[in-house]
Amino acid sequence: IGFCLNRMLRGAIRLLCTMDKYNKFTTIAVSSPSPFVYHVELNRPDKLNAMNKAFWAEIPACFDEIATDPDCRTVVISARGKHFTAGLDLNSVGNVIAGTGEDAARKAMSIRPTILAFQDTFTAIERCAKPVIAAIHSACIGGGVDMTSACDIRMCSQDAWFCVKEVEIGLAADVGTLQRFPKVIGNDSLARELCYTARKFGAEEAKQIGFVSRVCADKEATVNEALELAKLIASKSPVAVQGTKVNMVYARDHNVPDALQFQATWNQGMLQTEDIVRAMQAAMTKKPPTFSKL
Repeated sequence: IGFCLNRMLRGAIRLLCTMDKYNKFTTIAVSSPSPFVYHVELNRPDKLNAMNKAFWAEIPACFDEIATDPDCRTVVISARGKHFTAGLDLNSVGNVIAGTGEDAARKAMSIRPTILAFQDTFTAIERCAKPVIAAIHSACIGGGVDMTSACDIRMCSQDAWFCVKEVEIGLAADVGTLQRFPKVIGNDSLARELCYTARKFGAEEAKQIGFVSRVCADKEATVNEALELAKLIASKSPVAVQGTKVNMVYARDHNVPDALQFQATWNQGMLQTEDIVRAMQAAMTKKPPTFSKL
């Protein structure tokens, strides 16, 4: 018993030390509610979790860190406060995206790196091989649709509503919605309607069109279901799960023959993993498998 307690204590201390590197963030809060599951919460509730300048830097920094963190296998994104997010914080980033200089071409060139950096903020979520589950409640506006479109799985509360808001503020969405959202819902006509009009759509419509896979009673239920799903995914082989995500993202953007070639190249190495033997042994003994950190 003493050995087991010491082992558990050492594990808890290691996890606390691991989580320390995520305490530097000001717009998000990162925790680990269960083994191999990380919970990333948008943390500007007094500002409706509007996406300020710090947010655009912290999300990619966080997910690039998570991507190589062996203590994480699955991530849940949710938000503190009344709303999931009000989208872009124009008061904070207005000057950043305005560009500099009088010549139009030079001003345009000065704006481009900022747009690319903002795009990478949510691409970092997709680039991270760990599955990311979005648990959405109440308002999810503008950049919130961009961000959740980059997640692997989305679920929401009954009071959730969504809006591709950008056309109402005079611009085309430029950080992922126009590229990912149509592929997520698989309905080009409806995607264009929602993006051209900035029409709100609620939880039930979001489920009907395939943007979310579950509608839960309220925020608490949504987060709890997301965390339970994350625990289930985290119990699987990390080699298998992360390989599945990488290949599904690749297949989305390539034709079938190219994607099959990519899959064959991937698996010619990954089929040599010890996880296959461990999974088969667990199935035969009817015991939960244990997989090494990746």
